[in-house]
Formats: sequence, C-alpha cells, structure tokens
Amino acid sequence: MGEAISTSEVLSATGVDLSYGSTLAVRDAHLSLTRGEIAAITGASGSGKSSLLYCLAGVLPPARGQVRFEGRAYDQLDDEDISALRRERFGFVFQYGELLPELTIEENTALPLRLAGQRKRPALEAAGEVLDRLGMADLRQRRPSQVSGGQSQRVAVARALVHRPAVVFADEPTGSLDSANAATVLQEFLGLARSQGTAVLLVTHDPSVAARADRRYTMADGVLESKGRAS
Repeated sequence: MGEAISTSEVLSATGVDLSYGSTLAVRDAHLSLTRGEIAAITGASGSGKSSLLYCLAGVLPPARGQVRFEGRAYDQLDDEDISALRRERFGFVFQYGELLPELTIEENTALPLRLAGQRKRPALEAAGEVLDRLGMADLRQRRPSQVSGGQSQRVAVARALVHRPAVVFADEPTGSLDSANAATVLQEFLGLARSQGTAVLLVTHDPSVAARADRRYTMADGVLESKGRAS
C-alpha cells in the first residue's frame, strides 16, 4: 500500500532548485505547510528565502523538483491555472504594503474579490468587515497617502485575507515598521489568519517575528533547513 497523503497539507516543496542563469539561488529545498499553520523562513539578505517564497507562490518556476498545492503539482498546471491560484487561493503581503494610491482603503482591501469577479457592493461589504476586525473601519474612505505606515500595513493584511485564501505569502511583512507597530500588526495578522484557517508562509530576518510561527526554517546560501515545530 502506498504512503497516505495528509489531507491537511496545503502546500509542499520537494527537492526544489531555483536558478538565475548560472547562479543556483535555492538548493534542494523541502518544505511542508498545513492548513492554518504559520511557518517562517529566516535568513540573511541574499540567502534565497524570498526567491523560495516566490517559487512556492508560483511566480518563479523551479529548475528542478516539485511544488504542490492541495496535492496538485504546479507543473501540471498551465499559466492560466497558476494565475487563478494566485488571484483566488493565495494572498500576498509585502514589506511596503504596495497599496494602489488612487483607490480608497476600502477599495484596496476589496481588490482581490473584485478581481475574482465579485460585484462591487458585496466586495466592499466584505472589505469593511475585515477592516473592522483590524480596527480600521473608520478609515475606509481615506486614501493610502492619508494613513500611517502601520495603518497601511494593516490594510495590506486585510487585502491579503479578505477573500479567505488558502495560503498567504508574506515577504518581510513588518520590515518597514518600528518595533511597536510591527508587534501589533503581526499579532493582528496572524490572529486573523488563524481564525480563518489560512496558512501563512512568511520570510523575515527578524527572530522575534519567526518566534510567532508554528514551524520554523532557516536559510543560508540557498540551503533550507527545518528547525521543526515550535514547542
């Protein structure tokens, strides 16, 4: 009898290499992420952690090995399927928020739902609910230029989670914030993700951020090493 596949595993990498020309940025990476789990990859700048994150998100194709989402390998999907995954099943949080300046806070938050084809009114209602959970409901009609850095990053978190994705990929999600704002935004981000059953894969250079994860990895010179689950 073959090995049973865990029904709770949402994302996995097996023997993944990633190259930029002749430079091998990621070497033989193995990773597993289950539903609702928070996993962190730490490492110095240039260690390959962001490259691996974007490979797992289907943005960069591996040179070798396999990435699977809900048991299905990316190399079995065409470009349209991968784009649909990123749009509908994944969420993203970046270091500087990447909000669209011409849209209101509410419209920025609703963007994933609108891109997935949801009508404007229910999309804005869903956005308002998530913003309310993050203490941002009274700012929904402001533009990104009218809110603080910490507030902008809360909006980025709301946008990443509004469509209840299976996985959120977070690249230095609190790296642009001071320590007090970073701790608050991280707590709100991970708390909301856990309540929705959304898995989070985050890369960070900050050990205090990684300490909030259920499972930890380190990366150096393209080599990923599992530190196991938090005790």
